[in-house]
Amino acid sequence: MGSDILHVDMDAFFAAVTLLGRPELRGQPVIIGGGPRGVVLSATYEARAYGVHSAMPLARARRLCPSALVLPPERDRYQEVSRRVMAVLRDVTPLVAPLSVDEAFLDVSGARRLFGTPVEIARMIRARVLADEGLTCSVGVAPTMFVAKIASTRCKPDGLLVVPPGDVLAFLHPLPTSALWGVGRATEAALDRLGLRTIGDIADCPLLTLRHALGDAAAQHLHALAHGRDERAVDPDTTEVSVSAEHTLSVDVAEADQLARELLRLSGQVARRLRARGRATRTVGIKIRFADFTTVTRARTLREPTDVSQEIYRTALALFREAGIAGRAVRLVGVRAANLTEAGATGHQLAIDERPAAWSQLDRATDAAGHRFGAGAVAPASLLPRQPPPPRAPKPHNP
Repeated sequence: MGSDILHVDMDAFFAAVTLLGRPELRGQPVIIGGGPRGVVLSATYEARAYGVHSAMPLARARRLCPSALVLPPERDRYQEVSRRVMAVLRDVTPLVAPLSVDEAFLDVSGARRLFGTPVEIARMIRARVLADEGLTCSVGVAPTMFVAKIASTRCKPDGLLVVPPGDVLAFLHPLPTSALWGVGRATEAALDRLGLRTIGDIADCPLLTLRHALGDAAAQHLHALAHGRDERAVDPDTTEVSVSAEHTLSVDVAEADQLARELLRLSGQVARRLRARGRATRTVGIKIRFADFTTVTRARTLREPTDVSQEIYRTALALFREAGIAGRAVRLVGVRAANLTEAGATGHQLAIDERPAAWSQLDRATDAAGHRFGAGAVAPASLLPRQPPPPRAPKPHNP
């Protein structure tokens, strides 16, 4: 009783869907990715046994597992299968919050009378997904969302793990700090400098010490999670936590103007996706990966939410310039919109001489042209293909 939150996570989803059409490859190392400078999108567990993982450069993945077969992604099929899997989950409860195409949270407290205990519901979901789609999934069952997600990760692949309320701390505390939401490499390094290597270490650490090392917000967040506290509810209306676009450049680029144009293009993509979803962003971030594969991220929270391309671009460009990375060879550029809200939910305080509707009206006119004539029908002039200068006329010859 009390473990009513499920986290359903498909196993190696992209690879598994691709192999549905290539059953002869089952049991073999397969990598999903593409392009000479691409990255691994997904990999079968046979390939993962060699150290291959998602977001790894394909060149490195090939070195780790030379016998792996590399197949191109089939994005339309992934979306189609994802819709059917999510429909299975919504047959159980309307309280379904997808995190991505291959994972979702469910609150099944209201489904007990129809379908039984959360464990029985988890077993039913796994059986139906396997029968309907030929795919396996792993399910974590717990009292809170973040514990359920950790549980599904710990029982992969094709597993089911239940964490009762009374066992939450015993389950969490031996795990490494990196298992907590919000602990990336930089935070993990900061915790390690304090000698904090497990979630139990964080729980035992004075909050004031964490504040000095991480800042107030991060300290409060991690301290609460380490004690098993997570007050969030599964909310179908707030499932999309961010919208992003990124691009691996065909060659490493150090020229600031060229990188600024890429930020402009990606900002436009993010803004269009926000408008298509009726969302606006309060936080804009950038992701820069260098030629040596080190990665820098920066983010800024805006005074007011926006879905305007130029506002997102101005913030992204400012973050890039303030990062102090000009002149370094860049391999990948990304723009991210997070902390999403309903578009138009917050009023706008006008500044003197401001024309608030101009850029927004231009964006919507561009959207309309794109719907009618196809994507890219209208674009900023700086993103148009650059034409070579016309050949010079030959100089007259004076004998």
